[in-house]
Amino acid sequence: MYTLTLKAFAKINLGLFITGKRQDGYHTLETIFAPINWYDRLEFSESETISMSCSTIDLPVDDNNLCIKAARSLQQFTGTRKGVAMKLDKQVPFGAGLGGGSSDAATVLRVLNQLWQVNVSPTELHALAVKLGADVPYFLAMKGLAYARGIGDDLDDLGITLPYYIVTVFPEEHIATVWAYRNFYPRFDRELPDLKKLVSDLCLSGKKDDLALFENDFEPAVSDHFPAVRQVKSALLEAGSIFASLSGSGSAVFGLFEREEEALAAMNSLPETCRKSLTRPGFSMEQ
Repeated sequence: MYTLTLKAFAKINLGLFITGKRQDGYHTLETIFAPINWYDRLEFSESETISMSCSTIDLPVDDNNLCIKAARSLQQFTGTRKGVAMKLDKQVPFGAGLGGGSSDAATVLRVLNQLWQVNVSPTELHALAVKLGADVPYFLAMKGLAYARGIGDDLDDLGITLPYYIVTVFPEEHIATVWAYRNFYPRFDRELPDLKKLVSDLCLSGKKDDLALFENDFEPAVSDHFPAVRQVKSALLEAGSIFASLSGSGSAVFGLFEREEEALAAMNSLPETCRKSLTRPGFSMEQ
């Protein structure tokens, strides 16, 4: 009998450009994924069937849950009859744009591939991950900063980490991805900056002049409809953040800080109703 517990880390998006819409309804994008030290815990125990429990009653634990979907997809793909009992300690808020559900699903695929000893190749796991969600491939294969294009599944490992403290704040607004894609303001025909070069200059050369170019195309609409998001961003900038932005398609906002004392002061200055996380420079998702 085995019992294994792992962390499933979240992410922020350093720049997110929606570049078009495909015939199948998916939007194409360009973004930089960056891991943060905010995580769920997943416990895996041996079982004859696939089941799940969760620390919050707000999330379903039936076939609509991404963890269950990931386990079933691997089971069906390999034909194994093995099961697993999963316990999810949910700490990353959902509807925040931090990829918590996607990270959980990727963790399930990666762990069960080993525990079930089904030996699915990285290419095949990637294909399963894409079907579960656009962010799942990042969490499956990457540890640090990655450039993504397509629907978010075409990834380049940049081999670098952010040299800043990251304060991530959830203002207790749950924003569905469907809402975000229905309400953002399209700008498909503009000329885009080179995200890879921007993040390389930022991390390797310390060039901060172009930080404003890391725009998030969801932010204008989200800010217009959710004042709390606007207020958190303003608070981070007032507290000394050199850059602050919406993350992903949800409501979480992050700020980059050069000094730890400023980052901690910013966290303390925000309302207690906001959930917050601090990520230190050089963070990656190694366990």
